Parts: sequence; structure tokens; C-alpha cells
Amino acid sequence: MTNESGSKIYLYCICGVAVIGGLLFGYDTAVISGGEQALQKYFQSGTLKNSYSTLLHGFVSSSALVGCVIGGMICGFMASRLGRRNSLIIASILFFLSALGSYYPEFLFYGFSFNNNPDAGVLILFILYRVLGGVGVGLASAICPMYIAEVSPPEIRGTLVSCNQFAIIFGQLLVYVINTFIRGALGDNDKQIEERMVTVGWRRMFVSECVPAGLFGILLLFVPKTPRYLIMKGNEERASKVLTRINGDAKAKEVLSEIKDTLKNEKEENLFSYGKIVVAVGVLLSFFQQAVGINVALYYAPRIFQGMGSSGNSAMVQTVVMGIVNIIFTVVAIFTVDRWGRKPLLMVGSFGMAVGMFVLSVLSFTSVFSMKVGSIFGLVFMIIYTASFMMSWGPICWVLISEIFPNTIRANAVAWAVAAQWISNLIVSMTFPYIEGLSKDDTKPENEQKTWGAGIAYLMYGGFSLLSAYFVYKLVPETKGKTLEDMTELWLKKKMENKDKDVLA
Repeated sequence: MTNESGSKIYLYCICGVAVIGGLLFGYDTAVISGGEQALQKYFQSGTLKNSYSTLLHGFVSSSALVGCVIGGMICGFMASRLGRRNSLIIASILFFLSALGSYYPEFLFYGFSFNNNPDAGVLILFILYRVLGGVGVGLASAICPMYIAEVSPPEIRGTLVSCNQFAIIFGQLLVYVINTFIRGALGDNDKQIEERMVTVGWRRMFVSECVPAGLFGILLLFVPKTPRYLIMKGNEERASKVLTRINGDAKAKEVLSEIKDTLKNEKEENLFSYGKIVVAVGVLLSFFQQAVGINVALYYAPRIFQGMGSSGNSAMVQTVVMGIVNIIFTVVAIFTVDRWGRKPLLMVGSFGMAVGMFVLSVLSFTSVFSMKVGSIFGLVFMIIYTASFMMSWGPICWVLISEIFPNTIRANAVAWAVAAQWISNLIVSMTFPYIEGLSKDDTKPENEQKTWGAGIAYLMYGGFSLLSAYFVYKLVPETKGKTLEDMTELWLKKKMENKDKDVLA
């Protein structure tokens, strides 16, 4: 490529490094799935036997989400003060330390005990290391798409940011495969494997994350800081070099001028400098992405399929099928987001999710899952639901969050949106087992249990799916083909329109 057209290869390389952060996002959140049962047996086999309850185990298993909320809250400060690239380097270090610490919690605090109980000390340290990794996830979830958006030309920005979502889903599948390989290498029979899972298996699963985390940190040293951040910090010369290498000489000058025009009279502005509506849109995008119940489907898939009448093995096979479909439809989003636009895909996805959830709810209330055909219908409509999400709200929510905010408030506004997303994730994920359990009767065998509790949850998620379509139609701007600087003008115009309405009122 010449300086007249820029280098697409260079652009794809630096974005490729950034999406490793998305892969680690998926890897870190899913790694617990392979070893959580062995982890439970490990802590219940020692001095914590009488105090390590299922409720405590639930918190230990999901403790990374606490870190995700923290990472989401501080990502704006870090992205503004340290820059997008440097913040991702810190995230890679957190991923690496979390993997090592989860593998061997005592490695920095050997001999640490709580109330003179070494096992309690190990448990506390394990939780702290998982929270540490969660902070890395929170940072990566916000800053990876932000970095990609700030270096990408508008005509392919949606596609490149959507690749981050593909990396998340791929990271989840990758760790499932690695966990399966680690488990299979532990012994020659089921008894031996189960015993070694408790002693070393879960540890090896966690430490496997050190490889992608270390690679991510090393490669980040070779990518540039984003042009918009460099200009905000007064380094116009370096910003110009990056823009020229990506876009070519003529386009680089044009983009540089646009960025400077939006920043020339502005310091780091108040979060609501462009009105409250822009922040509200970002937060509601995050809220609806989780309120539709997607992580219930991802976290509890085997449990859900078993509730639909499938056996344990069939439930695992159905979960794999759902995962493959998720990958396929994420690719659909990547190839359509810059052709069809953000809003059409979001609205189509919302209606598809509503159909899937409402049918699952009806099936649950009618107890059709007690029949074999019920499990087949359940799989079909669960796939309709997850496929609709993966081609729309999964990747496109992150695309919009990375591009709708004006330059001078982007870092802080993204922090609000991402924190809202992880808080919503935590609430939805924690409440599903309770809602599902409303229909359970401990006096009856598993195959005679009713499923109307799950039906209530599905009905709620279907309702939120419809509300999300209305929200997109009324409030979300179409960003297809627009530069990041165009968004500044759009929100300033909306702010002036709202002022005019207030005056007339």
C-alpha cells in the first residue's frame, strides 16, 4: 500500500492485537466452568468442609463479576489518564497475575491464613485473584472496542469492532476445548480423572490463561496509541503519523482537521456537556443487552436444557450446538453491520429474541417439556433466541458504545455504560436460579418437576426484548458511515433542540 491509500494490513494488525483483549474477556469469564465442581470439592475436603456452602460456592464461582464492575467503573479514568493502549497493557498484567494466582493462590502470600485457618486464607486469596482478573475483563470490555473504534475508518469501523465480539465468543469456545483437553489428560478412567481434577486439574485450567495474557501484553508494546488520544494530549505529530499510515496522506489530513475541530476549544468536558440523553442512551444500551437474559442462556445452558427434558449428556451436546450457532451468527453481524446499519440489525434481533423467549415461556407454562418433542422445540427456540442476539445486540451494542459518544467525554461515558452492563449482568445472572426455583418441589423427582418458574423468567426476558426494540427505534441514532467527530455535531444539535423545546414550553 502507498501513502496515498494507507495500509489496511497495518490497520488489521493493530486491531488484531486489540481483539486479543476480547478473547481474554471470553476466556477469563468461561474458564471457571471447567473446574468449578472440582474447586467446590477441593474446599469442602479440608477444614472448610462445614462452612463452604453452595451459596458461598456460588459467590466464589461468580466473584470475577465483582471485578468486572470495578473495571468498568475505573476504565474511563484510566483511558483518559493513561491512554487506551497503556490501560490495555495494565489489563494484560491483571489477566496474567489472576491466572497465576488462581492456579496457586499462595504464590505471593505463602502461609497466609484467616482466623488461624490456612484453607480460609487460600479461599480469600483465590477470590481476590478472580476479582483481579475481573478488573482486567472490565477494562478490556470497554477499552478494546474503544481502541478499535478510534483507529478505524468509518466505512469499516462497525465490522472491525464487531470482530471483538467474535473474539469473546471464540475465547469461550477456546477455553472449553482447552479445559476438555486438560481434563482428558489427567488419567485413564473416570475415578482417576475426578480425583486429579480436585488436586491439580482446576489449577491447570486457570494457569492456561497465562499464555494468551502474556502474548497480549507483549504485542501491545508494538501498537500505537490512538490518534484521538494523542491529539487530546497535545501530540499532534505522532497522531498524524498514525493517521497517515492507516488512511494515507490526504485522508489523514482531513481526519486530523476534524479531530482538532472538535477538541480545539475543549478540555476534558463534564459528562453531561452534550446533554443527559447521550449518556442515558449508552447506559440503556448496556442495560437492555443484559436485561434480555442472554447470560442466563450462556451461564445456565445445561441446566436450562435439562429443565426442558434432556438428559445430562444431551444437554451438553445441545449446549455445544448452541455455541456453534453463536459463532455463525456473530460472523453474520460482522459482515452486515456496515451494510445494513446498526438500528435495523438491533430491531430485527430484538423481535427474534422476543419470539424465542415468548415461545419458551408458553412451553414452560404448558409443561410440554415433559415430552421428548418438548426438548426439541426448546432447543429450536433457544437457538432462535441466541442467534438473534449474536447477530445484533451481542456485537452491535459494543459497536455503538464505542462510537456514539463525543471525543471529549467518550472515556468517562463508556465507563458509565460498561459499569451498567456488568451490574445488570450480575443482577440478571443471580436472580434466574431463584425465579426458576419457584416452581420446584423437593418432594418430587427431577422428571416430575414443573417448569413454570423458568416460564416467568422467559416471559420477563421476552418483554425486555420488545422494550429494547422500542428504545432503539425512538432514541438510538444510526452511526453507519459517520465519523466519530460527526457524533459530536449530532449530540450538540440534539442538545440545542431540547433547549428550544424547553424555551417554548
